[in-house]
Amino acid sequence: MRLTRAETQARTHAGLLTSGRQVFLRRGFLAATVEEIAADAGYTRGAVYKHFGGKEGLWLAVVSADAGTHLEGLRAALSQTTSVDELVAVLSGVADAEAAKWAAVAAEVLAATAAQPEISAQIAAVQEEHDAQVTALLEEHVARLGLMPAMPVRQVVVLLGALGIGLALRQAFLTGTDARTVLSHVLKSALTT
Repeated sequence: MRLTRAETQARTHAGLLTSGRQVFLRRGFLAATVEEIAADAGYTRGAVYKHFGGKEGLWLAVVSADAGTHLEGLRAALSQTTSVDELVAVLSGVADAEAAKWAAVAAEVLAATAAQPEISAQIAAVQEEHDAQVTALLEEHVARLGLMPAMPVRQVVVLLGALGIGLALRQAFLTGTDARTVLSHVLKSALTT
């Protein structure tokens, strides 16, 4: 059966998103090229520019797509928690190997685009939206568990993101870094008085 133009474009878009994510994780943002991402998906570099405007636009699309998946997984995991220790364990999951690699790539993107106000503003907008959704979700479960955080939940979310990126970078060159333990201790202190 022949695909419609819209179906073909949707398939190309999805394929480029998948390849972009894989190549960014494998090579990092700076080393990844539009040509490599396109070839990985079976397209030409023109497809990347047509669908995303370039590598930065593809990055934003990948992050936006991943945000929804991340929130669904976080929502499901948090709904199963019955204690502060379980809540901290879920939140400390950002220290797993793939999440650590992704955080290192994110730090690379932030450094590479810091001098590009338009791109950095778009990245900030995506991050702000995601942080707001994570904050609302975490506030719900903090209240459900009867916890009294030592700081506002919004600040806990910022701390989680910043510490996650910092620990990922540290873990990349200091293999003995136990990011999950460090993150767990800090989160437990932040979520309880």
